[in-house]
Amino acid sequence: MARILIAEDEETLRTLIVRGLSQDGHTVVAAADGAEALDVLVQQQGRFDLLLTDIRMPLMDGIALALAVARDYPDVIILLMTAYADQRERAHGLEALIHDVISKPFTLAELRVAVDEALAAGGKEAASDRP
Repeated sequence: MARILIAEDEETLRTLIVRGLSQDGHTVVAAADGAEALDVLVQQQGRFDLLLTDIRMPLMDGIALALAVARDYPDVIILLMTAYADQRERAHGLEALIHDVISKPFTLAELRVAVDEALAAGGKEAASDRP
């Protein structure tokens, strides 16, 4: 199972993601924005397999968070989420640092597939790999 950090400012979506990925057996920690997520990463010394972050958030957005994580914790796989085309464009050019950008809205099944693919690409155990 993977250790996953979620950074999402929308509480309802954050709760749904945490619940869904936890049901898959992952250890999931949630943060309400990028600054809080970065604090968690520092406290946990980067011991996460995957960062799933919204791009558009207050205080520190997902792009700034992804850049900091890629610099300080290069083994953490990064998945971005956004509902905005212009935000997706901001992620263009970060392909070397991030695994993918997930478009909102998405279903829990679509999220699970994206997380499993990211973990598999990063050499981590994905939920679909379990017996």
